[in-house]
Amino acid sequence: MKIIRYLLSGTVLVWALGFLWFAVSLPQPADGLTTDAVIVPTGGAGRIAQGLEVLDQGLATQMLVTGVDPEVTPEEFAAEFEVDEARMDCCITLGFRAVDTRSNATETAEWVEANAITSLRLVTTDWHMRRAANELHRKIPSNVKVVRDAVPSEPSLASLFLEYHKLIASFAAGLLGF
Repeated sequence: MKIIRYLLSGTVLVWALGFLWFAVSLPQPADGLTTDAVIVPTGGAGRIAQGLEVLDQGLATQMLVTGVDPEVTPEEFAAEFEVDEARMDCCITLGFRAVDTRSNATETAEWVEANAITSLRLVTTDWHMRRAANELHRKIPSNVKVVRDAVPSEPSLASLFLEYHKLIASFAAGLLGF
């Protein structure tokens, strides 16, 4: 009985320390590294704007926005984010098939392969970065370099709590081969 108490206590301690680490050390924006492409999963404020800024600074030449609502047209996207037609035609791909973080990774992996991308910059919200990167690393070839470029935010404790558990589930799914 004592061993079970120690195991349970140890598990709770590891969980609590993991959550503390997760909450206080959120990923940060990347520096000026250049990549072939920038990948932006939809869903958080500032993500698309930061992806477009990467293009404007010449830090990437192509951008995939994954998880775009199928009802959004390229023209509506361009108008919403003040992107001119030439930039849309040459450099921005809208991905409409993804509906969650895992399918964002699948859609990204297919796009990376189709476009012979060897390095990419993942732009997502700081609290979402670890899970998005974990899912992406499981789908793309190991020779594709991924730069994590987090969009700073001020998440609630509830959001952090939920995302921490999603991250644990993501790691577990990876270990179990799902």
